[in-house]
Amino acid sequence: MLKKWGLPLLAMLSLTAVAQPRLPKNYHWQRLNNGLEVVVIENSRVPLATIEIAVKNGAYTEGPEYSGLSHLFEHMFFKANKDYPDQERFIRRTEELGAIWNGTTGTERVNYYFTFDKDSLQAGLKFMNAAMRFPIYRKEDMEKERPVVDGEFQRNESDPFFQLWYTSQKKLWGDLYTRKIAIGDHDIINTATPEKMMIIKDKYYHPNNSILVIAGDVKKEDAFKLANDIFGDWQNSGFDPHQKYPVPDFAPLTKTDYFIQESSIAQTPYIMLNWHGPDFRNDSAATLAADIFSTALGLNSSKWQQALIDKGLA
Repeated sequence: MLKKWGLPLLAMLSLTAVAQPRLPKNYHWQRLNNGLEVVVIENSRVPLATIEIAVKNGAYTEGPEYSGLSHLFEHMFFKANKDYPDQERFIRRTEELGAIWNGTTGTERVNYYFTFDKDSLQAGLKFMNAAMRFPIYRKEDMEKERPVVDGEFQRNESDPFFQLWYTSQKKLWGDLYTRKIAIGDHDIINTATPEKMMIIKDKYYHPNNSILVIAGDVKKEDAFKLANDIFGDWQNSGFDPHQKYPVPDFAPLTKTDYFIQESSIAQTPYIMLNWHGPDFRNDSAATLAADIFSTALGLNSSKWQQALIDKGLA
């Protein structure tokens, strides 16, 4: 009996004892001693597993000199690391795992994910670990990837709605607008260096600033043990990145403003309304109410939408 229960017991002891948050019945949560939150979602409908790491990084951590570099960092994640020191070997390994993969960058998080056969879970977690903790930023890789990231920006600029949105963000957030626009700045993207990538990593890429999600045809006991075995020695930063590198307070709007954005490529006129919402740091409950309000307002069944339709404006 002691041998049978030895490994699960060790896995349990290596996790911080904290209260379990309220989750759906097939969701399970634990926090490793290094601060990494781990969520396991059991769903055996198909024999696949998906792993994702999300980091509290993104536009809101970017001053003007780093505008768009969280997004570039996301792209560089899939290039090279100590186990796969060039992209050719990185891609070859994804093919061996049969993985589909991607990453996204938003205002307040950057995430990376891989999906593969359930039997590749351990190998996939080791692959993720190498990319997350031991990246290599080669100059030649950055020279190739900078125009790719900037190309996404340029494609967005060909959309008149994006042009309207981009201008509205500048007016809403003033000098701090880079902390709301993940797509970035052309010049900053095109002059980014490996040194800047390492600065981002050293500031934000720590277990106590991240969450690991393991989902699919997995067992929670096995998944938590693998997470601890593979990521458990990832060293805690020893500081809260968002206290050490605080986000400045946004100045409140002092008046209602209006503007017209002209575009030679627009085929249909757009009207956009924006306002400042509550700050999560000061009133987290109000942010949920604001999300519900804005979602309800945008529903086709809302009175506002119906009024626009009745007047022939939508």
